[in-house]
Amino acid sequence: MTRAFIGLGSNLGDRREFLRQALLEIDALPGTELVQVSSFYDTAPVGEPGPNYLNAVATVSTELDPEQLLWNLQLVEGRMGRPRAGRGGPRVIDLDLLFHGTAAFRRPGLQLPHPRFRERLFVLVPMAELCPEWTDPVTGLRMDQLLRRRKPEDSVRWAGRIKL
Repeated sequence: MTRAFIGLGSNLGDRREFLRQALLEIDALPGTELVQVSSFYDTAPVGEPGPNYLNAVATVSTELDPEQLLWNLQLVEGRMGRPRAGRGGPRVIDLDLLFHGTAAFRRPGLQLPHPRFRERLFVLVPMAELCPEWTDPVTGLRMDQLLRRRKPEDSVRWAGRIKL
């Protein structure tokens, strides 16, 4: 079993319910168990106009390899109504594979760790909440260290916990 981290976001409709549904679907993936979920964070969209996102990070234990896990996450997005065409823009659900164990690689369609996680407070804040000692396999820095290197922003606000 491998420990993996998944970023979740929604900025359309009932954001909290969409995140809850996605978490239940993730927990039902083959060979995968939902272990822990961060608090929810209300965040402004990055580089695009639109409503605020509700973001969280989930930890799973999985037998799936990175490509299989990503493929399954994309199936969940599709079932929940997210089209795969294009990047950015408002969406009911966005699932990003942030880490899959200590894997560090770039392949067509998948880069681990997620290439932009270090720039995104809406990932660093919940990652540091869940697992401050988790180490970025590329930089060797822990999540709490990466978070301290970022300027605090008002655009990431605590928005409560989830009940599944």
